Amino acid sequence: MQNISAFWLYPIILAAGALQAWGPPMNNALRGALENPWLASLVSFLPVIALLSCLLLCLPSPLPSAQGLAAMPWWAPLGGVIGAFAVIAGLLFVGTVGAGAFAGLTITANILMSLAVDKFGMFGMPAHELSLGRIAGAALMVAGIALISKF
Repeated sequence: MQNISAFWLYPIILAAGALQAWGPPMNNALRGALENPWLASLVSFLPVIALLSCLLLCLPSPLPSAQGLAAMPWWAPLGGVIGAFAVIAGLLFVGTVGAGAFAGLTITANILMSLAVDKFGMFGMPAHELSLGRIAGAALMVAGIALISKF
């Protein structure tokens, strides 16, 4: 049953991935208009904060428990800072390297690091073996981004 429900998530995940390709060029235009990359980064995050604030006000349940907060790993809230780093990198570099190379490099780096996360069960994720098929897929990603970046 879990495989069937996960199947229906794939189109949503694919759409999210496709939309992620729009972010760096949009942020590049924002940086060009605002000139200051730090101001552009802040402006880029304001609609997200507003949307999430509205959603939290409309859907306040469940709220965290004291036990949940006490058990939370120290690094758990830092995911947003990691995401901000990616946004700032896009703001600063997509105009120089191009959308294809930028997306390819970030996606390839994401795949390689995700394989390490899976292999070692990092950040509380279940461990997954690093099979020859996964290694071949990663090698193809690296080869693909080398071709995209070169041409």
